[in-house]
Amino acid sequence: MRSMEDWPTGIVEDAGLLVRRLLAPNPSPFTFSGTQTYIVGRGEVAVIDPGPDLPEHIETLIGALEGERIAAIVCTHTHRDHSPASRPLQAATGAPIIGCAALAIPDEGPRADAAFDFDYVPDRVLGDGETLRGDGWTLEAVATPGHTSNHLCLALRETGALFTGDHVMGWSTTVVSPPDGDMTAYMASLDKLLARDDAIYYPAHGPAVDHPRRLVRGLIGHRRQREGQILRRLKAGEGHIPAMVDQMYKGIDPRLHPAAGRSVLAHLIDLEARGLVRQEGELWSLAA
Repeated sequence: MRSMEDWPTGIVEDAGLLVRRLLAPNPSPFTFSGTQTYIVGRGEVAVIDPGPDLPEHIETLIGALEGERIAAIVCTHTHRDHSPASRPLQAATGAPIIGCAALAIPDEGPRADAAFDFDYVPDRVLGDGETLRGDGWTLEAVATPGHTSNHLCLALRETGALFTGDHVMGWSTTVVSPPDGDMTAYMASLDKLLARDDAIYYPAHGPAVDHPRRLVRGLIGHRRQREGQILRRLKAGEGHIPAMVDQMYKGIDPRLHPAAGRSVLAHLIDLEARGLVRQEGELWSLAA
């Protein structure tokens, strides 16, 4: 994997056939080197995940597309490291905002960068399987709820590429944080991607994924492993989420523990729905 020093901000790079990328200067323990904005096409383009509202990022993007027309500003979901730049980009270019539905709910998670963008208002919402076309390119919406209930991936039909937003990342597993994050939906969305034949993934965070189905199988296996760990902790009599996180996530950055706790909670809610565990106050236990 490329080091963070190898990921330059402020430079639009060719990422593949019909695809360019621009890294926003918003690195963090949760975003890796930052949020990647993708440009699809030449001449008439789509901008996918314009990113956070950072003037230097938006200015670089507009400057790089001088002489070209933005046909659509497309958002995979409305966490504020992905969609806020859609508005100043629209104001500067007149391009429509298209993609995921608006979503604004109270954020109970620990990630300041993942709070919802309350001001996002799309001009058009893409439903599962709907398409967006430009000169030489076609983007198809692939509904992938789980990380958020409004999450979309975008398939570039001409090349077999899939822009995966935060559903599948190139450097880490995805945080699934209730109440909007849903582990049952997330696992179903992974199964949905596993059934596809995409050639390459372009995630919003981390490098491109050249063997996508292998990675998706690994992510599914990882989640099942976490589920097994949780059930073993409950069987051992440990029913408090922070204590589970301390045991299950040894060696990771402690700043990530709160987010890990949200994913553990998402697993527990899924297990409860399947009748395997139960909750009494803040204490979880195996179902009788």
